[in-house]
Amino acid sequence: MTDVQAKRVQPGSIDAKVAGRAVRRIKDYLMRYPEQSTVRVSGEHGGEDPLILPREAVSLLAFILAQAAEGRGVTVIPSHAELTTQQAADMLNVSRPYVIKLLETGEIPFRLIGKHRRIKYEDLQEYRRRDDAKRRTAADQLAELGQELGI
Repeated sequence: MTDVQAKRVQPGSIDAKVAGRAVRRIKDYLMRYPEQSTVRVSGEHGGEDPLILPREAVSLLAFILAQAAEGRGVTVIPSHAELTTQQAADMLNVSRPYVIKLLETGEIPFRLIGKHRRIKYEDLQEYRRRDDAKRRTAADQLAELGQELGI
């Protein structure tokens, strides 16, 4: 596996009005032609061969444009990407030393490249799902206890 960088679009770097118009046109097209597995994109001036895009790629583009129209940033990360401990910490909104502790205790799988730890994006997401489920269970138990105690 190679180290793959994320593609990031900062909030406000895409014109929100242009993004809004584009996402509406894309959504209209996708709704009009739900059976199409590809989308043909023709140039504004015509005469050129149309660009053929997979429907899922166009749906992803629509999502990105919808976020841009709301003034939000977007990060696209390939599912096979490997992250540094700092990238993982940033994604989990925790400190880098905390991520290292999670790695060393086996909570999140990783591999070493020399002295550097690399974490598969998929493994980080799996940890996040498990951690979220634990938090929901704990919150449910606290709510249940509060009801029993009449709080």
